[in-house]
Amino acid sequence: MNLTDKAWNNLFDRYNILDEIQENGTYEIKAKTIREEREPRLMAKFDHSNNLPKLFKEYGLSILPLTRSSYVIGDFDVYKKVTYDNKIKPKSIYFPPHITTIDPTNLYSESSALHCAFVTGMIDEVLGEEAVQTISGRMSSKEFDFDIRSKKGFDHTVNIKNAQVEIDGGYESNSYFMLIEAKKESVDDFLVRQLFYPYRLWQDKTPKQIKPVFFTHSNDVFSFFVYEFTDDRRYNSLRLVEQKDFIIAHEEITLEDILGTLDKTTTVAEPQIAFPQADSFTRIVDLLGLLVENDLSKDHITMNYDFDDRQTNYYTTAGIYLGLIERYINDSRKEVMFKLTSRGRKIMASSYKQKYLGLVSSILEHEPFRQVLIEYIQSGYPPEKSRVVEIMKRCNLYNIESDSTYKRRSSSIFSWIDWILDLTQA
Repeated sequence: MNLTDKAWNNLFDRYNILDEIQENGTYEIKAKTIREEREPRLMAKFDHSNNLPKLFKEYGLSILPLTRSSYVIGDFDVYKKVTYDNKIKPKSIYFPPHITTIDPTNLYSESSALHCAFVTGMIDEVLGEEAVQTISGRMSSKEFDFDIRSKKGFDHTVNIKNAQVEIDGGYESNSYFMLIEAKKESVDDFLVRQLFYPYRLWQDKTPKQIKPVFFTHSNDVFSFFVYEFTDDRRYNSLRLVEQKDFIIAHEEITLEDILGTLDKTTTVAEPQIAFPQADSFTRIVDLLGLLVENDLSKDHITMNYDFDDRQTNYYTTAGIYLGLIERYINDSRKEVMFKLTSRGRKIMASSYKQKYLGLVSSILEHEPFRQVLIEYIQSGYPPEKSRVVEIMKRCNLYNIESDSTYKRRSSSIFSWIDWILDLTQA
């Protein structure tokens, strides 16, 4: 268990929180009570369901702020699943050449990605009107009530009074006011509160139609999920209206580029580290992007991004396998930390085409991936799983013994090769 898990276990035991929830449906807790174990800002903000403490996951619980100094715990349905429509081809947008203070190849924070989206006209296109940014940052929610769905099928009424609200970007046009919650990685879900509280606050402050938008910047694709609340009083009335994807115009990657990279890349001996069990290479790229800004601890990755504890292990290990991430111990805090290697940092600082071909090369240095790609291109279709396992068994992979493990790990080969070939369609 991490520190947050242990702290919540202690609080649940000390104050019989689970018994109170089972009897009354919810439990209100003060920030000063949470502070007996850890700072509330570390204990009560879980942007994705993956981030929830183990005890919350076990009993289907979540937590919402009521005021600046109190929270409510209950079996609330607080998250919205995000499904990326892969049939949408991102629209290519040109970056204005007169802008020198934004580097579109180096967008490794939520704010930089949003600034880039604004100066390139993506925001205007999503709204359908010319817009200006008018707000961002922290503010007070004021007072309002709402109903939220229980996982058992009934509603709870929640009363909010001056809770803290944080808005990543607010953009106003003639007819609309768009509120954006932004993430710098692809996600499986998000916390609806991050749109609902700002929506309810600004609903009373502007006569314009409010457009709540969830935004992600992942693998250089800007994705806008435009929503509406069909019932202003109901937290769970969020409905997806449309998804719009954009990408900054760049030099295209062709199959010839992939073949050229394959030809120039020399294979290396298999490292003495677990063979990747990380099926989404997109998420590896996201993790590399997060590490551009700062070295991150294992707990920080698990608690702040859409990774559970197991996924953090899988994806950091995959980055180490590729020679792009390294692991070390922070002596002062005795924490496991991760950082980019010099090679990883060089690749992530490159232009779009060179970055992705550099990532391709880091994959194709490894014989199993190289051989599968060659056979895929030669035949025009992916090899059978049995053939991929046969290739893997010839490559002296570290610490894989059973056939079931070979079969399970082969899924990473299939998905990474698909990722490489999809680059030619971006």
